[in-house]
Amino acid sequence: METSSPASSRRTSIGSQRNPDSEEAILSAAEAILREAGLAAFSIEAVARRAKAGKPTIYRWWPSKAALLLDVYHRQKHHGHMPDTGDVRSDLALFVTSLLAFWRDDGGAIFRSLIAEAQSDPAALEALRRYLLERWRQSGAIIQRAQKRGEVRPEIDSDLTIEILSGFAWSRLLTGRLDCSEDEIRAVIDAVVGGIAAR
Repeated sequence: METSSPASSRRTSIGSQRNPDSEEAILSAAEAILREAGLAAFSIEAVARRAKAGKPTIYRWWPSKAALLLDVYHRQKHHGHMPDTGDVRSDLALFVTSLLAFWRDDGGAIFRSLIAEAQSDPAALEALRRYLLERWRQSGAIIQRAQKRGEVRPEIDSDLTIEILSGFAWSRLLTGRLDCSEDEIRAVIDAVVGGIAAR
């Protein structure tokens, strides 16, 4: 789902390449802990015990708990495809619908854990900020294609438009209202596109 990702851009350990089997075991252990007991039970120590891995290894590959959380989240993602139907309303509706659907599965709980961690950990906040800026930039391609087709005014900021739609999705995630109807999503898209559409 991405041209780049936390998994592909993260730091690797100095002088050491990741062992794929060990990496998989660590990520699986981290994901299982989050699913079973939530953020309160999530720690590098707990992940190391469950994965039967050394803490130094985990810290070499993930310098903070936030970095590990982001990789667990990214590992679950399957909504990175950027819709391209030739119609901006349809593309944005598919974008929001697929994001909410992913969050209704395991992704929502993990992302809420990351948001919670960011409220008290500056490293987690910075990791989340970088991740979101990159995601909005990538998803902005939907708006940029619409601008080339003449559907959206050329001066519209594509990243900011995606951030507005993401704000709606975040509100639904954080208040447990991810079961949006098609009519609700269509109304949100119509409101946003009505403000950016070419006249």
